[in-house]
Amino acid sequence: MFVRPGGIPRRRVYYFLVRYLALATDYDDTIARNGHLGDDVKAALQRLRASGRRAVLVTGRTLDELLSVCPELDPFAAVVLENGAVLYVPSRRETRVLCSPAPEVLARELARRGVQPIIRGRAILATRRPHEIAVLESIRDLDLELQITFNGGAVMVLPSGVNKGSGLRAALRELDLSIHEVVGIGNAQNDHSFLDICECAVAVDSAVEAVKLKADFTTSGAAGAGVIELIDELVATDLSQRTTGGVGDVVVLANRIDGAPATFRPYGQNIIVSGPSGAGKSTFATGLIERLIERDYQICIVDPEGDYGTLDGIVTIGNRLRPPHVNEVVDRLGHGRANVVVNLLGIALDDRPDFFAQLLPRLQALRARTGGPDWILIDEVHHLLPTQWGQATYMLPQRLGETILITHRPSEVAPAILAMMDIAVAVGPLPALTLEELAKMLGVDPPTVPPTKRDQAIVWERSAGLDPYGVIIVPARSARLRHLRKYAEGNLGPRSFFFRGAAARMNLRAQNLNVFCELASGVDDETWVYHLRRGDYSAWLAMTIKDPDLAGEVALVEQAAQLMPEDSRRLVRDAIDRRYMLSG
Repeated sequence: MFVRPGGIPRRRVYYFLVRYLALATDYDDTIARNGHLGDDVKAALQRLRASGRRAVLVTGRTLDELLSVCPELDPFAAVVLENGAVLYVPSRRETRVLCSPAPEVLARELARRGVQPIIRGRAILATRRPHEIAVLESIRDLDLELQITFNGGAVMVLPSGVNKGSGLRAALRELDLSIHEVVGIGNAQNDHSFLDICECAVAVDSAVEAVKLKADFTTSGAAGAGVIELIDELVATDLSQRTTGGVGDVVVLANRIDGAPATFRPYGQNIIVSGPSGAGKSTFATGLIERLIERDYQICIVDPEGDYGTLDGIVTIGNRLRPPHVNEVVDRLGHGRANVVVNLLGIALDDRPDFFAQLLPRLQALRARTGGPDWILIDEVHHLLPTQWGQATYMLPQRLGETILITHRPSEVAPAILAMMDIAVAVGPLPALTLEELAKMLGVDPPTVPPTKRDQAIVWERSAGLDPYGVIIVPARSARLRHLRKYAEGNLGPRSFFFRGAAARMNLRAQNLNVFCELASGVDDETWVYHLRRGDYSAWLAMTIKDPDLAGEVALVEQAAQLMPEDSRRLVRDAIDRRYMLSG
């Protein structure tokens, strides 16, 4: 147990994080034998549910067809019907059509051509071979944008882009789950689309050869027996002995010096990025975040300085005027799987460790329940888990999960969390010293670091036992916007501008461009002109903000001795505002 600041003891809670939280399965000749679920399959589904996992049925059948052979659908959290066109939620007896139905004109044309049978669902239109040519010619002659999907002898017609894969995505959104938490199992041609998006794809032994070739592995049993085999392994080991591919196979970490991508498997890995201020840590992290989001990974970013609010498709909670609330963060992550930035600017620096001590257990509990957020990024982690903070040992889980830490010095981070890092990325001019410092904190021998050039970094895959190697950082698309926001609204710390005046009568700190412009409007003319004539403004903009164009424009104002103080203030403010779109 540990004691919180108020003196109330709190028991340490461990959350068992599993990788796979759902099983998506085809019906006919996969989970069903001769069209029916056996009692042994139903028992296996109960074991799956008891383990905390959910089953999703994915079938080409209509709901009426399915209920005629499987009247009890309660073992399934969701049912995808009509080859992806319809979603049914058994717990609510709710049916939702996910696309426009096949037009009636097509059914009439097929009837005119003598096609039989013609099966109409809520969206699907289906028949059987050998009528596929008549179906194709009818679609062409009627100028319809429809697609044909085959499943054994069945010929199914739906709008373009509708398939079992699109239906499974809709089911997972309904359940607040990700494709990265799903194992899929199938047997036939129309199963490709949903198996392709599952983190782990499995074929039953009776599957067609094309499905077996694309699967991560094949069960030894056919049809229902194969599904039972998979469920029992899933419950017993979480498939921990399997190496899977799928959409989550590898993600690019950086580019090696020879141009080849340096990749990592985005599960079971923790990454630390270290180096001095301005060396590229945030640029590296932002690019990595973008690539993870592109692969449908849900991200939660703990952002002390407001650096990440400009990322596309991400929700920011908190700002410098309004602190974030833990319940709000968890709610946005848990419903709809939003990507979330937790902006800490509204929380005093000394209070941030306590806020993080409340947030992290809630994130771990959410991960145990829903699998998300898939990745957590903690910027300026030395502020949240500092070396000297005694609670770090008690609040950290035994297994951290997929996490990225950003810090300027590993020696200022709690050793308990450093020990969980698998990959270290050292940026800046002295990466060897950074990795030596990390090794010292871990109690291991420092690695041999190859020489690097400017704008290169070093990657040390420590857990894999690999020697460090040089890389080139893959730039983030949003890097420029992120820096604009950082300089406009963030906290530059010791690199802030200080209005002191000729006799150092004052010490007003402008921690960002917004505050700089506010103070510039309020300081007395003598102080304003003192720094103006010294060229302090352009020097700060060039060296700290790293904006030579802006610095050059401000330098011209500094050199215009004929300008009145109010005119020079306005020109400097306007120059900054054009580039950084200051608020207020």
